[in-house]
Amino acid sequence: MNSVLQLRDVRRTYGKGEQAIEVLRGVNLELRAGEMVALLGPSGSGKSTLLHAAGLLDPPTSGEVLIQGENTEALHDNARTKLRSHTVGFVYQFHHLLPEFSAAENIILPQLLAGHTRAAAEQRAHELLVAVGLADRAHHRPAEMSGGEAQRVAIARALANRPKLLLADEPTGNLDETTAENIFQLLLSLARAEGVAMLIVTHNQTLAARMDRVVTMHNGRLT
Repeated sequence: MNSVLQLRDVRRTYGKGEQAIEVLRGVNLELRAGEMVALLGPSGSGKSTLLHAAGLLDPPTSGEVLIQGENTEALHDNARTKLRSHTVGFVYQFHHLLPEFSAAENIILPQLLAGHTRAAAEQRAHELLVAVGLADRAHHRPAEMSGGEAQRVAIARALANRPKLLLADEPTGNLDETTAENIFQLLLSLARAEGVAMLIVTHNQTLAARMDRVVTMHNGRLT
């Protein structure tokens, strides 16, 4: 399997001098195509910071982040944004859908920003809504959907540009057991069928045990 994500001695410090707080303390991790990895750890251990560094949302203080073999350290902002748009999908714990847009529009917008045509974006949005079982909710806004439905739209949005890397921060944390299981099965099928590498923060030990690997973060380090 090809390497999709490599983190090499990644460190992230906030503040300076005596006020400095080192949140990531030399993290090393590799994800390969089609691999699902669960990221466990207590609150405040650095899990979300690690996801943000891996997804190029917040560059590390030191260390290297490689995506599909490309070292992102020297990339300027535009190149970093382009790489993130085309290669990385991000699912937040609280879906963060744009409230004024419908489910379909929330999936279409990132595709338009990535340079796809409107027709192609609409077709992809329809395919994804079918895949997550929400074709009949395409024109509903987030306020008109349940939490589970909104989270499935968020997953569809993260997959809109066919990313090679999916980063998910507690994607099932606020969902009932049945909906959580459905979302897990969706992610598993996408990892296997499309070769998407996935790093998933979760507190659900049962779901974590069903992934390919489990890594645990404690005090800014992976164990």
